[in-house]
Amino acid sequence: MREKRWFPILYMFVVTAFFSSIVIGVTSLTRRRVEANATLAFERAVLEVVPDLFDAPPSNAEVHPRFVELVAEPMASSGGAYTVTKDGRLVAYALPFLGQGFWAPIGGVIGIDADAKTVTGIAFYEQNETPGLGAEITKAPFRSQFKRKVLTDQGAPLGMRRPGAELDESSVHAITGATQTSTRLEGIINAALTEWRSKMGEEGTRP
Repeated sequence: MREKRWFPILYMFVVTAFFSSIVIGVTSLTRRRVEANATLAFERAVLEVVPDLFDAPPSNAEVHPRFVELVAEPMASSGGAYTVTKDGRLVAYALPFLGQGFWAPIGGVIGIDADAKTVTGIAFYEQNETPGLGAEITKAPFRSQFKRKVLTDQGAPLGMRRPGAELDESSVHAITGATQTSTRLEGIINAALTEWRSKMGEEGTRP
């Protein structure tokens, strides 16, 4: 009986094509959900940096309608930040920031009052820092430090000091045991704020 040398090659081709099509199909089916979850996380972060918008945090189903209702897309007059309005009044700017953390990109939003000087809050929509260390940036004890901090007129708008150090109106404490994450985050935030203030100055909207 003549040996069918082509059969193993055909078999491998069919098996590879079969499983590849499954992987491609699953990826296609989940892509929209992944993108939708990323959008939801970003929109929630924008709403979270503005205090007193809601009596209770919006559910996942409520986030997008509230975002569309209250948030305007970045414009030149807002220095590239999103603007949050309520009852026809500008409540805050929501400035996105994104940069390289210790392990992976860190993405977040910092809220600035309508006076363009006072921080209203900070939230994160993307990070993959070390659980229990760098990832503590997403927890309330760290985030709450930013509320009511004032951007300095000269140099870096905000400072991050070692844990236990004396703070002023423009500085917060770094995360204990997460020096790399804290240092990188400080740089990311200040780069975004510095660029934003420059654009606001160019537009003549900075107080």
